[in-house]
Amino acid sequence: MNKDLFVTGIGTGIGKTIVSALLTEQLKADYWKPVQAGDLEQSDSFTVKKLISNTKSIVHPEAFRFKMAASPHKAAHFEGVQVRREDFKKPHTHNQLVIEGAGGLMVPLSNSFLMIDLIECLQCEVVLVIRNYLGCINHSLLSLEALTSRNIPIRQIVFNGEMDPQTEEILRFHFPAHIQAVKLPEFDILNKQTLLACAASVPIL
Repeated sequence: MNKDLFVTGIGTGIGKTIVSALLTEQLKADYWKPVQAGDLEQSDSFTVKKLISNTKSIVHPEAFRFKMAASPHKAAHFEGVQVRREDFKKPHTHNQLVIEGAGGLMVPLSNSFLMIDLIECLQCEVVLVIRNYLGCINHSLLSLEALTSRNIPIRQIVFNGEMDPQTEEILRFHFPAHIQAVKLPEFDILNKQTLLACAASVPIL
């Protein structure tokens, strides 16, 4: 079986859920969001389930669901919950698993447990999502440095939406030699049909 994938981003609002849905559709994989903080009625798990078309994929329930839209450690503290690394067990499945993080690599799940620690614990390959904004070069290179320093394998880098050409050029210069980043188009409308069309035309892996 192929190794499980952990979709992370260089920050919040980068497009991790879109990339996760595309991977889930393309690979007919299962999907799991370990921690959802805020938007419980319109969660990322709900969005992925709504977007995918294949009948093989299973969307597994979150390990933690917090009402507050905040950093997971703050949301957990607000509800009097302690998040521990031993609380995170991969859902049982014979299928490949696409796991979506919350925010970026250094998002705290507790005072002593970061998102990058969770990636290490789950022993996944990383798909890093990048979106263009002022500061994205710094955030992208710091993310790559953090993953490389811990010997966490990077499976793919995804540019989500339009990129400034000079920004893209310098980022590609610093990417690991074995990675050819994938570019996703901007979605004018995002639904089952447009996601399926993109999944068919832009393979991520």
